[in-house]
Amino acid sequence: MSQSLVHNYLHLIFSTKNRKPLIQGPVESELYHYLKGICNNMECYASKVGGHLDHVHISCSLSKKIALVDLLEILKSSSSKWIKKKGKDFESFYWQAGYGAFSVSPLDLEKVDAYIENQHEHHKHMSFQDEYRAFLKKYNVVYDERYVWD
Repeated sequence: MSQSLVHNYLHLIFSTKNRKPLIQGPVESELYHYLKGICNNMECYASKVGGHLDHVHISCSLSKKIALVDLLEILKSSSSKWIKKKGKDFESFYWQAGYGAFSVSPLDLEKVDAYIENQHEHHKHMSFQDEYRAFLKKYNVVYDERYVWD
């Protein structure tokens, strides 16, 4: 085969350092737009970006030109530098060191996007930590609780 064909969808999840509730107000939608732009510029086309006070969710494709770890490094470092310029409240903004990346079937992409769209409603009933543990359980990810939260 002379052509490399790739069709990988991801659901990315990561939180603010120590889950500080800094993603709110006008910066929230700006941040999601910024993250989507980074994905798109890297040919990891974002379908939906959203989240809640202390974390973000991104559904996107993974370009054949970039490794997953590089995508997350660029997303987190670029957006962290960007948000720190948004005022005093954000000068000490950091993302957690880790992240979650889960594969998504193309048939389930609309469900994932709807889930991301409804984060504010979802988090009226569940904390980020419980949500993240549920994803780890759903995807059978073995983890050590001591190292999940920074």
